[in-house]
Amino acid sequence: MLLLALDTATPAVTVALHDGTDVIASSSQVDARRHGELLLPAVDRLLEGAGLRLDAVTGIVVGVGPGPYTGLRVGLMTADTFGLALGVPVHGVCTLDGLAYASDLEAPFVVATDARRKEVYWARYADSRTRVSGPAVDRPADIAEEVVGLPAVGAGALLYPDTFPHAHEPEHVSAAALAGLAAERLAAGEELSAPRPLYLRRPDAQVPKNYKVVTPK
Repeated sequence: MLLLALDTATPAVTVALHDGTDVIASSSQVDARRHGELLLPAVDRLLEGAGLRLDAVTGIVVGVGPGPYTGLRVGLMTADTFGLALGVPVHGVCTLDGLAYASDLEAPFVVATDARRKEVYWARYADSRTRVSGPAVDRPADIAEEVVGLPAVGAGALLYPDTFPHAHEPEHVSAAALAGLAAERLAAGEELSAPRPLYLRRPDAQVPKNYKVVTPK
């Protein structure tokens, strides 16, 4: 097994290689505006550094969000393209699950990422491998009573300390954590989700209403 994992659902552009037992290489860059520019070169550098070719990959793991439309689709389209070109399966993993897995917390906690518009994408976990609710998108103040007293991980928790006073690392997801979680689930015979985006809300860009149509005379 050689899994290539990637995620662009947060400001982190993150990639990793996993051999079914351990992460053998990983890379992350935080730049919310350059997902499309950074992702493929990162994959190339990772494979070259590991002394491997892309055709050695036996499966793709991709973070499916939730996340902003523009960034999230970069990773998903890249994963789909790799899967088609190589003839290998593409597995989706919730980005929040990757953050939870990397936290190593074994008591109830919350994962929250920045959803912009003064909102967070969030979910509750019983432990680092078990999501019990979500994902959802809400204003932090609106969920304060639901998360009171719980530890929280992710950039959203760090942004809103009034709602998440017990914030922990990691801030952003890592493809290494996504790959490790996916490899663990596959080894247990679990079926992973389809690589379909968790947008949770409509994109910011909208077709203008009542715009004037200009036609030649």
